[in-house]
Amino acid sequence: MSSSDIFLGETIGTAVLILLGGGVCAAVTLKGSKARNAGWLAITFGWGFAVMTAVYMTASLSGAHLNPAVTVGIAIKDGEWGDVPVYFAGQMLGAMIGAALVWVAYYGQFLAHLSDPEAAAKEPIEGPGPVLGVFSTGPEIRNTWQNLATEIIGTVVLVLAVLTQGLNDSGKGLGVIGALITAFVVVSIGLSLGGPTGYAINPARDLGPRIVHALLPLPNKGGSDWGYAWIPVAGPLIGGALAAGIYTIAFA
Repeated sequence: MSSSDIFLGETIGTAVLILLGGGVCAAVTLKGSKARNAGWLAITFGWGFAVMTAVYMTASLSGAHLNPAVTVGIAIKDGEWGDVPVYFAGQMLGAMIGAALVWVAYYGQFLAHLSDPEAAAKEPIEGPGPVLGVFSTGPEIRNTWQNLATEIIGTVVLVLAVLTQGLNDSGKGLGVIGALITAFVVVSIGLSLGGPTGYAINPARDLGPRIVHALLPLPNKGGSDWGYAWIPVAGPLIGGALAAGIYTIAFA
């Protein structure tokens, strides 16, 4: 794989991942959406199908890591770090593009939701604003060690699933055969472990859209919760590294 293929594949794939995953969050959350209040099952399956779509679309270009934690796990497993910065760059750019496209697709719904008197009464704050959950994750109960541990545990499950099945011939990431399995792993993580923190399990998935939330000209949007933002970055990266260590000890 060339660097240009990796960058293009990760940018397109992560953009599609966030467009569809953030899109289901918007659909369930925002006023004026036909899917409003569809619930946690809709969100978990929406994210699972988003993973499946993005992986099938871009596996031939970049191996479809779409997640810095997966990239770190594979780099530790294979001992190859040369392309890691290219993967990271494509993933972050793609995540920001995807989040911006969610805003475009749901523009009217964002305005309707934020023009609600209750939302309009909120002053911008450092903590989570009323639509931040469309873009990034946040804990139901703020407990630093628990929130971090939850993200680590969920990511270990994801990355270990990636490392133990479906690697393509180049050894760089998921092949298309493993895409469906991985999609259901993501659904399982969401159903079983997503309750405490919203299961980022992907630093780019959380940080890229959080930056977009901070930049978008949305009225009454509130803060981007930067005090929490390090947890869905650090937790998945630690989890990816631990999954690689488990793989090396148990499966290599």
